[in-house]
Amino acid sequence: MIDKKLCFIGGGNMAEAMIRGILETGTASAETVLVAEPRPARRQYLADTFRLVTMEDNLATVRKSDVIILAVKPQMIAQVLQEISPAITPEMIVLSIAAGIPTSVIESFLRRDVCVIRAMPNTPAQIGCGATALCGGSTADPDALVLAQSLFGAIGTTVIVQESQMDAVTGLSGSGPAYIFLVIEALTDGGVAMGLPRDVAQALVVQTLVGAGRMVQESGKHPGQLKDMVTSPGGTTIRGLQVLEKRSVRAALIEAVEMATKRSQELAQMLNRS
Repeated sequence: MIDKKLCFIGGGNMAEAMIRGILETGTASAETVLVAEPRPARRQYLADTFRLVTMEDNLATVRKSDVIILAVKPQMIAQVLQEISPAITPEMIVLSIAAGIPTSVIESFLRRDVCVIRAMPNTPAQIGCGATALCGGSTADPDALVLAQSLFGAIGTTVIVQESQMDAVTGLSGSGPAYIFLVIEALTDGGVAMGLPRDVAQALVVQTLVGAGRMVQESGKHPGQLKDMVTSPGGTTIRGLQVLEKRSVRAALIEAVEMATKRSQELAQMLNRS
């Protein structure tokens, strides 16, 4: 269990997902978690749901904490950092989940020796199945990254990447759930077109994707190898795969990640200039 005081600046959906995960897994206790949130109704909801302390004052909350988790919109980062920077000491860790904001921008508001870590989680974190990439700033140490992995490990899988790879993370796992939702919808429609009731088709599709993902995760085999295991000579699967290849589904998915990555880079540049 992490024995440091955790402070969430912002109590939105991702902060709630993290709080739920770290409490349910025993990563931290409610007594060690504080939330600074401007909306009274949201503060009350979080306090009632998780039995923790919520406050309106960002600065006062930071002064009671060891790890500061910036869970605000990217457009708010500069304003929030200007407000709380006087209370941030070198002993603290600043962990940001603000998309597109480099560690160097966050560090520019703080003392030179403050540890900054950047995280990119995705929406399945809300059900404990997220994928989060982490990277350290110029003064981040291995122990701080281990702590960050513990926090985000409570809501799914974590990986450490170079900061130069974070836009690719956004294009892949950040946007990826939407790609998969589209696949689920399309395959379900295919089942309906072939005579299955929609609820039956969707249940089969969802479990097929869950099962396929687990096979890749647990078998250690390459996805292409697993694909070949399903594909009998002259059978049904090869006919379906033939259509997917003819329609360039593989190329379309690769390009989707590429275009989303480029858009992430564009948005980051716009945010960093503002």
